[in-house]
Amino acid sequence: MTRPNIVYIVCDDLGYADLGCYGGREAGFGRVSPHIDALAAGGLKFTEGYSNSPVCSPTRFALMTLRYQYRLRGAAEEPINSKARKSQTLGLPSEHPTLPSLLRGAGYRTALIGKWHLGYPPAFGPLRSGYEEFFGPMAGGVDYFTHCASTGDHDLWFGENEHPEVGYLTDLLSRRAVDYVHRMAEGAKAGTPFMLSLHYTAPHWPWETRDDAHVAPEVAKNLFHLHGGNIESYRRMIHHMDEGIGWLMDALRQHGLADNTIVVFTSDNGGERFSDNWPLVGGKMDLTEGGIRVPWIVHWPAQVPAGTTTAQHGMSMDFSRTLLDAAGVAPADSHAPDGVSLLPVWREPAKRLHRPMHWRMNHRGQRALRDGDWKYLRVDGHDYLFNIAQDARERANRAAHEPERLAAMREAWEAWNATMPPIPEDATVSLGYGAKDMPQR
Repeated sequence: MTRPNIVYIVCDDLGYADLGCYGGREAGFGRVSPHIDALAAGGLKFTEGYSNSPVCSPTRFALMTLRYQYRLRGAAEEPINSKARKSQTLGLPSEHPTLPSLLRGAGYRTALIGKWHLGYPPAFGPLRSGYEEFFGPMAGGVDYFTHCASTGDHDLWFGENEHPEVGYLTDLLSRRAVDYVHRMAEGAKAGTPFMLSLHYTAPHWPWETRDDAHVAPEVAKNLFHLHGGNIESYRRMIHHMDEGIGWLMDALRQHGLADNTIVVFTSDNGGERFSDNWPLVGGKMDLTEGGIRVPWIVHWPAQVPAGTTTAQHGMSMDFSRTLLDAAGVAPADSHAPDGVSLLPVWREPAKRLHRPMHWRMNHRGQRALRDGDWKYLRVDGHDYLFNIAQDARERANRAAHEPERLAAMREAWEAWNATMPPIPEDATVSLGYGAKDMPQR
C-alpha cells in the first residue's frame, strides 16, 4: 500500500468544548469551526483524548519524542520562556530521535510550519530535530502582527534565519501550509510521502483577530493582554484558523491526496481565559480534566471509518507513536517509546486498549493517574479520587469512601514516578498572571 502523507495540526490553548463538533456554541457570526467539524464528521473523534501536559512546551517534547517529557531537562520548564533564548540546556537535544527525524530517515519529506517552542538556535531548532523546512516562531507566544515575542525580540523564522514578513500570523501559516502541499504533491503521487506539522499559535494570547492590528502597540510590553480580549474575538481567532485548515484540505483534494493523507487535529493543552471547557473544570496549568483533556480528531478516509467516535484513552505521545506505526516506521532502538500505538482503534473504533496515563507538575505539586474509569489527583498536597466516567467534572471526591482504591492508585503513581528523573531544583514555573489580575477559576 502507498505510504500515507501526514498532516499533524496542533493549535494552542484550545478549550475542550470550543469546537462545534465537541459541543461548542455558535458565535455571533455563526459556526466557529465548520472545517474542523467536517474533519470529525469524515473521521474519528476521541472524546477522552489527553495532552501530555497542561502547558505547551512540555507537551511538545512528548509529541516530538514519543516519550514522557519528564525524561528531558528542557521539559521540566513550565513552560520554556523567552529568557531561555541563549540557553544551551533548555531545548530538545538534536541527537534525540523524533517523529520527523524517524520519518525523514524512512524517506518522508518533513516540514514544520508554525510554533516550535523547544529551544533556540544554535543549540536547538526544528532543522536540527528532523525537519527539512521550518517557517514560524521559536518562542511560546508572539504578537500576530509584529511577530515579536514577549521579550520584544522579533521571532518569525525561515529555517534558522529571522524572517520579517507582513501579515496576520495565522494566515501566514495557513498559506505556507497550502504552498507546501502544492510543492510536495507530485512527489507524493510518485511515492515520496510528506509529513507536515502545522502548529498554529491560535487561539493563544494576545487576543487579536485579522482586524486588530491596532492592538499590537498596546500589548507590545505585555503579550499576556491582561486588559483586553473577549469571547467574540477569541472565537474569531479560532475561526481564522479553521478557514486556513479549509484551504489546506482544498489543496489536498485538488491534488487527489486527501484520501490517503492522515490529518490529525489537537491542542497542546486545555483552554485559557476565554475558552469553553464544559463540562470540565480547570484549564491551562491544571491537571484537572480541563487542563489536559483536549480535542483529538483523526481524518484518514483510506483507513479510518467516517463519522465515528471513541472513548479510548490516549495522550499526545500515543498519537505520535500511532502516526509512526501508520507510516510503517519503527521507533529508535536507542529510545524506546512510552507512547503506545492506537492504530487498531483508528481502524476499528469499537476496540479498546487499556491505557493508564500519568502526569506530574512542579506547579502546585500536582500529580495525576487516569486508569480506566478512575483518576487519582493531587493538588496543593490534597489527594482526590474521582470516577471520571460518572463525574467528568471532578466534584464528587471518592477518596474517603474508597481508601483502598486511593491507596492502590497512589502507589501505582509513585511506582511510575520512580522510573522518571526527579524534577530539577532549578526548574521554573512561569504563570504570567494570577489572582491579582483576575479572579481564579
